[in-house]
Amino acid sequence: MSATLVAIEGLGIAYGGRPALAGVSLDLPERSITALVGPSGCGKSSLLAAVNRLTDHYEGCAVTGRVLVGGADVRAASTDVLALRKKVGMIFQKPNPFPLSIWKNLALSLKQHGIKDKVLVAGKIEGALRGVGLWDEVKDRLHEPAGRLSGGQQQRLCIARAVVLDPEVLLLDEPCSALDPLSSAVVEELILGMKKRLTLLIVTHNLAQARRIADRTAVFWTQEGVGRLIESGATAQLFEAPSHKITAAYLMGRQG
Repeated sequence: MSATLVAIEGLGIAYGGRPALAGVSLDLPERSITALVGPSGCGKSSLLAAVNRLTDHYEGCAVTGRVLVGGADVRAASTDVLALRKKVGMIFQKPNPFPLSIWKNLALSLKQHGIKDKVLVAGKIEGALRGVGLWDEVKDRLHEPAGRLSGGQQQRLCIARAVVLDPEVLLLDEPCSALDPLSSAVVEELILGMKKRLTLLIVTHNLAQARRIADRTAVFWTQEGVGRLIESGATAQLFEAPSHKITAAYLMGRQG
């Protein structure tokens, strides 16, 4: 059993005083993929945002409980949020490259974190683009606008922009939902390859995708208007022999 890198303890999230998520406790083993599944509106994306404190930017958002990354509470007053977001990267549903060149998309992220040495920057950028399988596709047009890339290439660029900072954790919020099937397959393979060195937490509405790539799966549901974690465990076991009736119904397509 791998050691726990991220521990979520009694997490609750409310917006304007209205609870959206309550009582969530979940451990993420290091170098593994954990999928969060469940219908829309049950707090999965909010949970992701709490792990690297993107919730700080949500007006009226209140977070309770603890999120530990490497044993450190991310909500502690002493937390360096910039350093946290270097350690815990985020990939969104829709590719969101900066309106800059391919090169500057990665160079700007490095600059924001104090990495300015030209040789080091060049090496990190090439390494990140190779890591997501983009280098051979873009090496001759690094200074062209990133917006000229295809949707799948843009999403891989966004992943490269996160991994160029050498994170320990990568959060992915439906990273394939805006992509065609071929691009989705490429991104899935990339995600599977990254678990050799990263801990990944992915929100997906694609149950087949969760079954293909996740080591562990957590099922969320809305009860009395509040998102809750219903059941979690090893993906194969959860799909084959769920313990909770809601999990069984959802995974078999009878609910959700």
